[in-house]
Amino acid sequence: MTPLKLEQPAKMTQKKNRPPDCFAQLETVFPMGKEGLRNTPETCLACRHKTECLRTAIQGRDGLKVREERLDRAYSSGMIGFLERWSKKKAIDRQKKS
Repeated sequence: MTPLKLEQPAKMTQKKNRPPDCFAQLETVFPMGKEGLRNTPETCLACRHKTECLRTAIQGRDGLKVREERLDRAYSSGMIGFLERWSKKKAIDRQKKS
């Protein structure tokens, strides 16, 4: 008895697992909403690449902008003080320059 081959050609498998063109584009997959907060669109929630896509977008260079926005919200709500905000913004600015 010969075993069945269940493998698909590499070309078909690669297309099937390939992420969409919008993959990790921050303004597409995590745009700013009307309330000043970022939200994931409904179309992204149905995508099977959503978790990896959002992680990649946040970890990329554009993700520094999201971290700055979070710091500003934390400061304005009183969750962090001026010096902590300044220090973290300085670190983000250094990352932007490198």
